[in-house]
Amino acid sequence: MTLDVITSDALPLKHGFFCRVGGISTGIYAGLNCGLGSDDAADNVLHNRELVAKHLGVTPQTLGGVHQIHSPLVHVVTPQTVTHRPQADALVTNQTGLALGVLAADCAPILFADANAGVIGAAHSGWKGAVGGVIQSTITEMIKLGAARENITAAIGPCISQASYEVGPEFLNQFVAENTDFTRFFTNGTDDRYLFDLPSFCLHQLRSEDIAHAEWVGHCTYTDESRFYSYRRTTHRKESDYGRMISAIVL
Repeated sequence: MTLDVITSDALPLKHGFFCRVGGISTGIYAGLNCGLGSDDAADNVLHNRELVAKHLGVTPQTLGGVHQIHSPLVHVVTPQTVTHRPQADALVTNQTGLALGVLAADCAPILFADANAGVIGAAHSGWKGAVGGVIQSTITEMIKLGAARENITAAIGPCISQASYEVGPEFLNQFVAENTDFTRFFTNGTDDRYLFDLPSFCLHQLRSEDIAHAEWVGHCTYTDESRFYSYRRTTHRKESDYGRMISAIVL
């Protein structure tokens, strides 16, 4: 089956926000589950990742990743460290032939590029990472590798939309504690609940960094089960686990 891959005109390098269509996983993982940390059969996950690598024109051994922990930590990838999987939520490199990949299933995957300098980045940004500075730290590490802020472009992949992201008052309070202006990313929900706009918040964080361009490709992971895995949908159904989608960029 052909892979279902979303791309962005904002990124001038080979990349893809891979949907769940096209893999060999079955059951609750049906499709292109690329989550090594899931309870899916390891052989299926590795085969799915091989399909992704082939689509990107790299080998599985040159597709870097991290053990994601909802942090602002960034892993600098080299040919010697590309197979390492340290605890972090973003990757950057200036080494050609390497691919950077992050996993998500409602959180926002963000891909970065400075094609002029030859520097790329990839970040996994849930609400904790976004508030904690994963976007800013990714851009900072790209600049250390030679990127210029005014030449960096970024695209946010499919993630949970505001209409599907209901949170409690304690969630809102954490954002207000950081900046009272952040209330604009919330609308009223049912009773004491609120609806949080993750993609808009990530866009705000990106644009606050004065990079060349940032955009969201659209698509809600929660509402479109045929194309996307969703942690929140799985939680609401009380399922035992969920698949993870990969987003990756190649230099």
